[in-house]
Amino acid sequence: MVTLPSESEPTAARAPYQHRELAESFGTDAERYDRARPHYPPELAELVLADLGPADLDQNGPAGPSVLDVGIGTGISAARFVDAGCSLLGVEVDERMAEVARRRGLPVEIGRFEQWDARGRRLDLLISGQTWHWIDPDAGARKAAEVLRPGGRIALFWNVADPEPELAHAFADVYRSVDTGLPFTPWAASAVAGYQPITKRVIEGLRQTAAFTEPEQHNLDWSATVTRDDWLDVVPTSGGHNRIPPAILQQLLDGMAAVIDRAGGSFTLNSTTLVIVADRL
Repeated sequence: MVTLPSESEPTAARAPYQHRELAESFGTDAERYDRARPHYPPELAELVLADLGPADLDQNGPAGPSVLDVGIGTGISAARFVDAGCSLLGVEVDERMAEVARRRGLPVEIGRFEQWDARGRRLDLLISGQTWHWIDPDAGARKAAEVLRPGGRIALFWNVADPEPELAHAFADVYRSVDTGLPFTPWAASAVAGYQPITKRVIEGLRQTAAFTEPEQHNLDWSATVTRDDWLDVVPTSGGHNRIPPAILQQLLDGMAAVIDRAGGSFTLNSTTLVIVADRL
């Protein structure tokens, strides 16, 4: 789901990472977040780990490449890489989210990545799923260059989804009819298009360090059938929604439920996993 303002909206003047109060609020209902948020396609880990280099992998022995997951949350992004044999450490700003990840057996340190103390550690791979837009793109890129070994890799990725246009317009109308207090209107524009200024700024941040190869962007397309109940479960996990007064949030959910009921009780959500990859020089 889109949790960011559309570039066409006046309220989008501030970059997402300047809305720190939204970035640090997801743990209000960490269990729902973990249950409802979509996972990533299997191809993601294959893409990110491809050609990392046999020598690089061998130096880690049976533990596999060392991975730092920035904004690990409840561990959704980490799962694909743990399954691929990686040794993983998470950094997370929200203790409530981190606790869910720890219950999965994932080690997590608390702090904002820009100020995180790596204590001299240098890692093979830095990943960040659904998080890097909440991090200062320049300070974050510089920090990534510090914690990655030469020849290491950074991979930043987001799940971005769009219902069919008619349904998206109906969802946007529901948001406009309810005084949510959000600084943006979800579904007012294409989600993929809405992420273009974000990915562009992220790539600029990596380039400015002069510490990485030219960033490459990959799109992994997939789709899923979403039921009415599934959708009503995931909506409250979106950025800023936990700050909506409960009665207003219920109006929002009721309006979206009515839209989905008119569509037959479920709909196809067309998703793209946007991936930005660059190697440490």
